[in-house]
Amino acid sequence: MKPDYIGHADVSRVFSALADPRRRELLELLAGTPAASAGALAARLPVSRQAVAQHLAVLEECALVSRRRAGRQVLFSVRTDGLTAAADWLLSRATAWLAQ
Repeated sequence: MKPDYIGHADVSRVFSALADPRRRELLELLAGTPAASAGALAARLPVSRQAVAQHLAVLEECALVSRRRAGRQVLFSVRTDGLTAAADWLLSRATAWLAQ
């Protein structure tokens, strides 16, 4: 079970996941659809379904995507928890630095 909210300690995992251009591309593809399978996403990219599944697992670990089963398929959707935690961290740092 994945946590509903990730803390500031996990923000580095979000930044690490987002550092990979393929993962950012997957997030962009998912943002344009309610949900998609790894196979459907792989069909739109020049990589295998297995590679997409590995990238999705990394994104899921840092709360950037969620998965749900629909019959025999596993569907992935964008999740905002990871981005919210990273944005909160950036805002808190910016606020602190600007106050100096």
